[in-house]
Amino acid sequence: MIGIYSYDYFLESNAKTEIVNEGATLKENTNEYFLPTSTTNQIIHHKNYSLSYSEPHEQAEWVAYELKASHISSINHKRPYFEIDNAVKTGAAHWRNYKKSGYDKGHLCPAGDRRFTQEAHDETFLTSNISPQEHKFNAGVWNRLEQKVRYWAKKNDGIFVVTGGVLKNGLKTIGDEDVSVPNQFYKIILDNTNGKIKVLAFIVNHEDSDLPLYKFVVSVDEVEALTGIDFFPELEDSIENKLEASSSYKSWSF
Repeated sequence: MIGIYSYDYFLESNAKTEIVNEGATLKENTNEYFLPTSTTNQIIHHKNYSLSYSEPHEQAEWVAYELKASHISSINHKRPYFEIDNAVKTGAAHWRNYKKSGYDKGHLCPAGDRRFTQEAHDETFLTSNISPQEHKFNAGVWNRLEQKVRYWAKKNDGIFVVTGGVLKNGLKTIGDEDVSVPNQFYKIILDNTNGKIKVLAFIVNHEDSDLPLYKFVVSVDEVEALTGIDFFPELEDSIENKLEASSSYKSWSF
């Protein structure tokens, strides 16, 4: 059996991890998760995505969610104001850190992936779901990758997505709360169509680029080495090791 597991199972098997809003349940929009480990012991489950918050860097080290074909929508909801994520017990960064910083409030779980309801869309505007991004990067190569992820979600009738900045010591910071500015961002997608698991991982330097997206493909092992995160710990070891060592993109349509 592959390691897809529900929120209830996650609570039982990770009792030592601090789950912030313990009364929450994963709704049908999130289904089941291939959740990574947390290096911070602060995992938060919202209705439409989960995240691991890094207090030293004042942002999520990863945001994870399922993106189904049925989630893809062209509805343009009214853009809300950003709000502090009160579920972060250590205190999520304030959006004012970004003011006049020269950086965008870059969504990790994109609002474009959560347009299927107003509530799901607005939930992406919590400050725990943003990271400082150069505008040309955010609107350029990173946007191209987000659009391609939506394409794969339609093509494969649903994928699992994990994304975040590569957080480490010595990064540039912005604002009074010293929000770290990652030098690189990663995105990992997993497809489980018909029980056949395949993964694809990207590391993208925090700068705009006209290179084709396949140039940024790496192995999951490379992302783990940079971040210290174990991304698919519930997979059977032989499957996990094989998937995570591969950087092949031949089974994905670019």
